[in-house]
Amino acid sequence: MKKIDIEQFYSRLRDANPAPTTELHYATPFQLLIAVILSAQATDVGVNKATVRLFPVAPDAFSMLALGEEGLTEYIKTIGLYRTKAKNVIATCRILVEQHGGEVPQAREALEALPGVGRKTANVVLNTAFGQPTIAVDTHIFRLGNRTGLAPGKTVLEVEQKLLRVTPEEFKKDAHHWLILHGRYVCKARKPECARCVVVDLCRFKGKTV
Repeated sequence: MKKIDIEQFYSRLRDANPAPTTELHYATPFQLLIAVILSAQATDVGVNKATVRLFPVAPDAFSMLALGEEGLTEYIKTIGLYRTKAKNVIATCRILVEQHGGEVPQAREALEALPGVGRKTANVVLNTAFGQPTIAVDTHIFRLGNRTGLAPGKTVLEVEQKLLRVTPEEFKKDAHHWLILHGRYVCKARKPECARCVVVDLCRFKGKTV
């Protein structure tokens, strides 16, 4: 995709949604971190249903650590892989309490050292909680990058690096949310809704539904 088309691509997504954000519910960086860990192979809606009960009881690393794995399990057992996630969350809380004073670190290396936190989760937290210009590539963004021609790549990391390279600075902070929401609700996996896509004329996808 040409530079002028990329600028138009993001401009239109911005015009359609000037203040994009995550659909996960949270009040602090800690709560966002936990919600993202829980969201692996689960829906945001499902995670929100669990955390609306969990966060009032355990709003920070100290209180969540006090719950322990069994206590936490009672709140998240409706979420897939809940036992593994409970183990990771409690281990993460222990590290946050013992090494970071209960605060979520703002450095990628420190985030990725936490159990259950990979590059994608770290990118979400760095971007959404701390405003850093990172782009977390999930299945929606990976599909979108390849399908539209915006940032084609064979791996998640390749797509992420291309997106960071081609995305103009003014759009980098919100690019993650624009792309994921567009991929989730318009440029769907099975049948993209091209008829209501604001960037359909810029897209290089050969299988357009219009």
